This record gives sequence, structure tokens and C-alpha cells, in this order.
Amino acid sequence: MTAPFEPTTRRAKLGGPGAIATRVWDLPTRVFHWLLALTVIGLVATGLSGVMEWHFRLGYAALSLLLFRLVWGFVGGRWSRFSAFIYAPRSVVSYLRGQVHPDHLIGHSPLGALSVFAVLGLLLVQVATGLVADDEISASGPLTSFVPGFAVSAATKWHTMPGMWLVIALVSLHVLAVLFYVFVKGRMLIRPMISGDKPLTDGNGSSSRDDAASRLLAIAVFAACAGFAGWISSLRV
Repeated sequence: MTAPFEPTTRRAKLGGPGAIATRVWDLPTRVFHWLLALTVIGLVATGLSGVMEWHFRLGYAALSLLLFRLVWGFVGGRWSRFSAFIYAPRSVVSYLRGQVHPDHLIGHSPLGALSVFAVLGLLLVQVATGLVADDEISASGPLTSFVPGFAVSAATKWHTMPGMWLVIALVSLHVLAVLFYVFVKGRMLIRPMISGDKPLTDGNGSSSRDDAASRLLAIAVFAACAGFAGWISSLRV
């Protein structure tokens, strides 16, 4: 990872005369983003309403999506890779001071990156605890028989109370932050996550790979992740 403001590669500029639509978010990343959003909404709704059969199904879907994103963070398009938005502390501080690097306006900004990692990390913890949780009434995770009782108890307490509310709070904060940047800062965040493109003046060296081969790779990766989640679900008694 290069240091902030280090001119070792050509940096693209946003907008301006001669700006062309440049692929920033590849299709697999965009599909993942919206499917995860819908899945989380469904998980919260089914969890609060006690529709546990669908809660489990959506949990396995979330596991598949999160595992896919972990892999795609290493082999996906340029701006989807973790290496593109793992920032050094000094870069975050510089961003907060208003010293914005052009790359911050293309992919994830330092604050946006922190939000992404926080959401992914919390969702992974929530899914993991759900796999070993047991309410001793009608629902138990598929891995409860493989862990000691104290771990099941701790996971259940976390999953049903602080974990769930933290997910709601963090996702809500994430949405509010996006709306703030869109309507107050005037940054294009939602449209590129639908179309995949942003207008860049110098975008030839900044586009993400998003061709048929990469999309077939994404399908293969997701199929493997879904297969693993399906195997986990088969352990449920």
C-alpha cells in the first residue's frame, strides 16, 4: 500500500471536462452489496418476529455472501479489493483534516472503509454466533453440538441482544452516512453502486476489471461459498 499522497502511480481525477464513465464497482460487488442489504433487513425482521425457519435460511444466505466478499476482497476488481481501501492511520487523519487524496473520491474513502470493515466484521460475528446459539425453545444453530455449553450460552446472549441491536445501529449509521455524503457533500455514492461507473477525467488507469471472465470467477466463488454454507446447514439437527 502506498503512503497517502505518494505519486507513485497515475491518479484519476473526478468529473471535469472530458470526464468519461469509468467502471469502479464490478458487477459481483454491486450484486453482493444489494443482496446483503436485503438479507440483513430480512434477518432483522424475521429475528424480531420470531420466524426462525426463515431466519436460519437468511442466515445461511448471509454466510454465503460474507464468505464470498472475503474472497472477492482479494481477487475482485481493483476498487473491490481490500488493498484498495486499507488505509494507514496517517491517511485517515489527513482525510479528517480535509487533505483528500483523489483515490478517496473514487473507491471507499478512509471513513467509508472503516464503516465497511465494521459492518462486515460485525455481521460475521453475528452469523458465527448464530451458528452456535440455542434459545432452548425452538431454535438452535447447526454447530451447537460441537462447542461447549458455556460457549453456546455466551453466543446466544450476544446474538439475541447486543449483537442484534449493534447490527441495527451500525447499519443505520452506515445508511445515514451515505445519505449525508449524497445530499450534503454532493458525492455520488448510490448511483455508482447501481451502474458501476463514475465519471473520471483520467480513468484509464483506474478502472476495475469487470469482464465475462471475472464474472464467471465470481459465480464459481459464490457457488463454493454457498456450498460450504449448505454443508453447515446440513449439520443442524
